[in-house]
Amino acid sequence: MRDRNLNRITFSPYRRRNTAAHHFWMKHTRPLGRHDFYEGEVRGGFLRFLFFSVRSMLFSLPEVILQIHSGGVLAMKKRIHKGILVGLALVLTGVLAACGSDNGGTNATATSGGTEGGKEGAKAIELLNVSYDPTRELYEQYNKAFAAYWLKEKGQEVTVKQSHGGSGKQSRSVIDGLDADVVTLALGYDIDAIEDKGLINAGWQDKYEHNSSPYTSTIVFLVRKGNPKGIKDWDDLIKGDTQVITPNPKTSGGARWNYLAAWGYALKHNNNDEEKAKAFVAELFKHAPVLDSGARGATTTFVERGIGDVLLAWENEAFLSVKELGPDKFDIVVPSVSILAEPPVAIVDKNADKKGSREVADAYLKYLYSEEGQTIAAENYYRPTLDSVKEKFKDQFPQLELFTLDDVFGTWRDTQAKHFNDGGIFDQIYVPGS
Repeated sequence: MRDRNLNRITFSPYRRRNTAAHHFWMKHTRPLGRHDFYEGEVRGGFLRFLFFSVRSMLFSLPEVILQIHSGGVLAMKKRIHKGILVGLALVLTGVLAACGSDNGGTNATATSGGTEGGKEGAKAIELLNVSYDPTRELYEQYNKAFAAYWLKEKGQEVTVKQSHGGSGKQSRSVIDGLDADVVTLALGYDIDAIEDKGLINAGWQDKYEHNSSPYTSTIVFLVRKGNPKGIKDWDDLIKGDTQVITPNPKTSGGARWNYLAAWGYALKHNNNDEEKAKAFVAELFKHAPVLDSGARGATTTFVERGIGDVLLAWENEAFLSVKELGPDKFDIVVPSVSILAEPPVAIVDKNADKKGSREVADAYLKYLYSEEGQTIAAENYYRPTLDSVKEKFKDQFPQLELFTLDDVFGTWRDTQAKHFNDGGIFDQIYVPGS
């Protein structure tokens, strides 16, 4: 039976630098609400955390998003009997009052350090970057570099917080009220959807170089050491009892790139016959025993849970898995042809203007195109767009035939409507449990 798991989001498996897979990958996943944050991103004292948690649960809301202390976010899903908690809430109220102004720790993703307010007395500022699943390590490193750069240039401390999850789910979270200053998502349609709701100005894709995509990637195969199924190209994925791990295209941007890469391969090898491409992709999803909500969840399923023979993966995710877990556990198979994935970035204009963060948000995205920003991207196995950095890392990335979305499918809006909207081709070909 196929488990259409749409709700499971995992924390970064790369935060524990241990070569043993069961230590390295987070063993326990947990269902969250609409947002997925690093464990340390809830700020404020523990008592303050408990108090507001209990107070919120008294109202028995199915999903509560609270801003705690100076901006930490807690995602909760629980219904607890009201009467049991009334006494506890009263006790915590008294304890919290006794604690006074407990400031707790500052456990955000990155800060610039230095004296409060910066060396020139500028008021410290916070940004929230809402991103897709596999960028955790990239932005953990980049945020520190940008914070140091901004402090040096402007004398202002900046703290950058991160939210990660499937790109489609992240887009909907921003639409539903997640107060992002910037979004760095997996594909253009997910930013278009935010634009359609009036949160991002029209023409966002023309604001930065390369259609606002500071780095690129592609889709490759991660297989178990020795490649026991002998997988070499896309057509091997549908042979025999091969199990393919991929996220759900309804929630994950990476999954949509996986789907389109397979579709493009099938078109190329069937004289652009759409029906044959549809049949090929339908057969591929029959070999998928589980669909996680995001790319990192799919990686955890393959690596930690040991499910599947091959993982359809972002190139950077595959390289990172081999690097962190060791080349003795996994191999990367590069198919004959794949898609050039172009993850874009944008300021969430309405939020940035409301919060007064536009200048910093703009600089934050522009710095991704700098020598340092591009180097950090390449070090995390994203393909850089700056020529000097591309040359420096040219031996790191395999050569393969790449087609673009525009080459084969047209715009993201057209592609989304045809393939991934409700009633689209994916809904026609994927039947859970079939």
